[in-house]
Amino acid sequence: MTTARTARGRSAGRPTLEEVAARAGVGRGTVSRVINGSPRVSEETRAAVEAAVAELGYVPNRAARALAANRTDAIALVVPEPEARFFAEPYFSDIVRGVGAALADTDMQLLLTLVGGDRERRRLAQYLASHRVDGVLLVSVHADDPLPDLLEQLGIPVVISGRRSEDEPLASVDSDNFEGARSAIAHLVARGRRTIATIAGPLDVYGARRRLDGYRAALAEAHLEELIAHGDFTEEGGRRAMTELLTRAPHLDAVFAASDLMASGARQVLRAHGRRIPEDLALIGFDDSSIARHMDPPLTSVRQPIEEMGRAMAELLLTEITATEPTRRSLILPTELVVRASS
Repeated sequence: MTTARTARGRSAGRPTLEEVAARAGVGRGTVSRVINGSPRVSEETRAAVEAAVAELGYVPNRAARALAANRTDAIALVVPEPEARFFAEPYFSDIVRGVGAALADTDMQLLLTLVGGDRERRRLAQYLASHRVDGVLLVSVHADDPLPDLLEQLGIPVVISGRRSEDEPLASVDSDNFEGARSAIAHLVARGRRTIATIAGPLDVYGARRRLDGYRAALAEAHLEELIAHGDFTEEGGRRAMTELLTRAPHLDAVFAASDLMASGARQVLRAHGRRIPEDLALIGFDDSSIARHMDPPLTSVRQPIEEMGRAMAELLLTEITATEPTRRSLILPTELVVRASS
């Protein structure tokens, strides 16, 4: 004959909250408060409940807890870029690594979504409107992207990587793009370079505009003329811009590229034209990615703490999710010039 309990007193089925309460000698609500970390429980009661949980092998039903709290225990990491760019740029993998590290000790599930066009954007909007996630991390935001405003209208907590403007109304995490670029140009000036060009990123990205501002400010301080070509943060964009610069200013002696990937493209063009680095021309990138370390010669680059940015974004979003009112905090993390053989 089968008994309802084992010799250790464990239920034959999955232990219930009521069984834990009976074993601990407390009410069901008290058990719930202990499991959810409420401070409104005495240490003695908490110890009794935890002992009962351990003895019975009780596992909280996360789905029921989330439903009761109007939560999904999931957040979305949304990257409004084509798949090819996401996998080509180390920036994105570093962001994901930082986010994952911040969520490792939580119950949150991370959903990665790439939005490469209008169709994907409409599909994402429908998904988010159904409130299937507790919050959104939005990476690589362009000035005309409607997603941030849509999320705000839906009342979904959001943190973006890189502000859209100086007056960004949403919670954000960014690096000091202006100072990073300014320090790169100051380094080139100190090394005696006088015809210093830049390959700027797309100007619908606020971070790219700030890097261009930093370049311009440093040249103004040194009383040097600007020489600007525009790229798109891709290797091919770097090649096109470098070819343009060599046509416009054959004797330039330094280039600051607004990303390591564009610097890599520029390096290919310079090698094809027989330009030696750094003897004929100094080259600096931005990001301090693995690309910089593996280039020949190794690339001087502005390090932005990308993994730390991902971690900070996730931590800030967790705060936004639990806050009664949006905090809308803005964090700007410092950059550092990492000097290598290319300059």
